Amino acid sequence: MSQMGNYEVAIQPSPGKGELVVLFAGQEQKKPAIQVGPQVRDYYLIHHVLRGKGSFQCMGSRYEVEAGQSFVIFPGELIRYDSDAEEPWAYRWVAFRGSMADQLLTAVGLTTSRPVATPANSRRTAALILRMLTVLSNADPGCELESGGLLRLMLAEFAKAHTSSQPAGKVNASPIAEQVERTIQWLRLQYAQPISIQQISQALGYHRTHLSKMFKQYTGMAPMQYLLKIRMDRAKLLLQEELTIEQVASSVGFADALYFSKQFKKWFGVTPTDFRNGVEAEAMEYNDCP
Repeated sequence: MSQMGNYEVAIQPSPGKGELVVLFAGQEQKKPAIQVGPQVRDYYLIHHVLRGKGSFQCMGSRYEVEAGQSFVIFPGELIRYDSDAEEPWAYRWVAFRGSMADQLLTAVGLTTSRPVATPANSRRTAALILRMLTVLSNADPGCELESGGLLRLMLAEFAKAHTSSQPAGKVNASPIAEQVERTIQWLRLQYAQPISIQQISQALGYHRTHLSKMFKQYTGMAPMQYLLKIRMDRAKLLLQEELTIEQVASSVGFADALYFSKQFKKWFGVTPTDFRNGVEAEAMEYNDCP
């Protein structure tokens, strides 16, 4: 276990490939008004707040988070989080990846549009992360299996809270709603890659015509138009960072920076350069939702 004052972290010695693999776990007491980010991670990361409070920003939304709550960082998302100036937070965290990670998080009610939640038992959630920290620190044989099991138990606490918060008779979403939500999650995680409707259909196991029909019925948009919306929203955030137009374009799935600029102007009414120069306000007010 690596320990630096109020910061502790333990790493999975030999992380494998599977449905749910813990990469590392840790805990920290933050100083007042300390900011993390903006940054992008390439793994899932759940923070559980033990005491104090702070804020979390993701996909252009800001969430106030306090003791007993958790927030999730999804891979590929531009995020930022800040400790409160008067009541700085202390939290524990666990980072993980896996082929079932996104599906399991969605099942327990944690998505990019709902990244903050309160587990059914906050003390148990905190204890499970601490146990993961100990298991990884000891690095005994089987620590990958044990830490993965502890992570599943932790997710179960969110599942209990999510189920109990559903209206009576509406615990389970309709099959179409679940399929569309799964598609949206897939798009939000893969938007930086070259994507076609055929690739989406094959990856999710849906017939192309069925996917397009149910997606538009549920969201009012075709899958590829929704993908463009995700890319444009991400680009708008990334343009506020110190990246070139070419780097922003590549980060949101455009190999051609000129084509990206044309799409950005068509979507928002201003070029990426004009947006950076503060010309965007009036145009974007009328063009943000084409």
